[in-house]
Amino acid sequence: MSDHRIETLEQLEALFDPPSEAAVRKEVSFVHPSYRALIEASPFAVLATHGPGGLDASPRGDPPGFVVVEDERTLLLPERRGNNRIDSLRNIVTDPRVALLFLIPGVGETLRVRGRATLTTEPAMLERFVMQGSRPRCVVVIHVESVFFQCARAVYRAGLWQPVPPEAARRVPSPGQILAALTDAQIDGEAYDRDLPARQRATLY
Repeated sequence: MSDHRIETLEQLEALFDPPSEAAVRKEVSFVHPSYRALIEASPFAVLATHGPGGLDASPRGDPPGFVVVEDERTLLLPERRGNNRIDSLRNIVTDPRVALLFLIPGVGETLRVRGRATLTTEPAMLERFVMQGSRPRCVVVIHVESVFFQCARAVYRAGLWQPVPPEAARRVPSPGQILAALTDAQIDGEAYDRDLPARQRATLY
């Protein structure tokens, strides 16, 4: 095994062909109008951060355009209600480097953004993102450093936007079953699953 470990950039690069011209030129340091269209069509993104505890990737979602393109170098991401772990926000406070992966249902291409973030609770900013009468807890202000689209191969291989088989949900344990297993049934899994839909609807925003 150790004889086949890749430990240098030279070893790694020897495995791959050079990137095509398109793969290089699609990366820019600002939100091009074409990339703005992708962001405004996306209802879902994954936010990657880094902090004292290591790396973290967290889902973010809202109606399409929930991440606002303030200008070609600034994105605004409202922080909605969640589980109050605030792992991503803790990380941003200690290390501003972030990345975003935007997905659009039915579209194979994704969009990758890298930059540096700050958090704000400016009242006027929070008011811009009111949903169902609730303001976000804060807004993540992302100063863009790199933007490019990712080709659709991974989405195609995953069949991500294909119809979901009826038996798909039965293949994985429910949230309650997971919690019951992790806590040796100290958390009542059946009760958790029973109450979860109503709790999520009541605390969506």
